[in-house]
Amino acid sequence: MVAEEAVPAELLAQVLEVAVTDVREALEGLAATYEQEERGFCVREVAGGWRYFSHPDEAPYVEHFVRTEQSPRISAAALETLAIVAYRQPVSRAQLSAIRGVNCEGVLRSLIVRGLVEEVGRDSGPGQGVLYGTTLKFLEQMGMNKLEELPLLSEFAPEPGTAELVEATLRGGADLASGAEELEGAPDGGVEKGAADAEHLNGALQQAPADELHSD
Repeated sequence: MVAEEAVPAELLAQVLEVAVTDVREALEGLAATYEQEERGFCVREVAGGWRYFSHPDEAPYVEHFVRTEQSPRISAAALETLAIVAYRQPVSRAQLSAIRGVNCEGVLRSLIVRGLVEEVGRDSGPGQGVLYGTTLKFLEQMGMNKLEELPLLSEFAPEPGTAELVEATLRGGADLASGAEELEGAPDGGVEKGAADAEHLNGALQQAPADELHSD
């Protein structure tokens, strides 16, 4: 409980002078016992080590208790940048800016300060730009043990045809009705949902102030 980061089972075994298998068995037993007894805390393996956490069911109470001492919430722009780094790493600042369509220097710096992103190497191309990747703290904050546990991007893919309709709408020359006709072969519900999504986005863009559309 005194460690600031997740503690590997190997280190615990070294300190306690016991076998690693014994440590893992004890930790897994504790985790099962805490869950069975519905404790307010749990012990989990994250980022290559073990750490105590408050139980997810107690999150509202913990949040209410520490709200006044919490650091500012991460912005939507920073979350978007962090997601790109997580899925595309190693990635350069120029690549991040190209993907997001805005300068990412500020949000990237904030992610580095928070300890969620770090330099992981240099690009082999011209200029040898710095490459960035996520940190162990990122895995810890996400409750994951390795990057392979990230959700598949396919789970967030839009309905067939939605992307095309949205892109056409943003270009200002889309006819939603004709666009829906072109998607006649889409799965049941895909065309209707795609057109509705595009209409909703188009309406939101028409109402949003211009400075919000280009905010970082």
